[in-house]
Amino acid sequence: MKLSHLDTEGAAVMVDVSAKPRVRRTARAAGKVSMKPETLRLIRDNLLKKGDAFAVARIAGIAAAKRTSELVPLCHNIRIDQVGVDLRLAEDGVEIEASAACVDNTGIEMEALTAVSVAALTIYDMCKAVDRTMQISDVRLLQKTKKATP
Repeated sequence: MKLSHLDTEGAAVMVDVSAKPRVRRTARAAGKVSMKPETLRLIRDNLLKKGDAFAVARIAGIAAAKRTSELVPLCHNIRIDQVGVDLRLAEDGVEIEASAACVDNTGIEMEALTAVSVAALTIYDMCKAVDRTMQISDVRLLQKTKKATP
């Protein structure tokens, strides 16, 4: 199997996407931050000293998606048309889902994955004073689409 980010000598290179057509692309990604029930209660009741964890994590995820090409060295700088970050309290933690969309000649999945990852890190940061047992896990791509635009 040939990896697109390696040249014939095995050196890392940025893929040339200039010949690819610009099409509408979407992606959804998800992840989780597991934590103690008491930490969940503090989030739910908005009692964390640092403030509203969900609001801060949502903004952090959106901001991070917009900077993905600065964080992932071979990722293309694309024009992002939409990023959304949803956070939900689960029985044993916080579930995070991000969606992203663009019309460009390369994908948007790295932006959705970055949004989830940074939102999870932000939840961790907001709660670390009360729970050092938290774990970030299951960051994954749920869906990726591309569709020609009219």
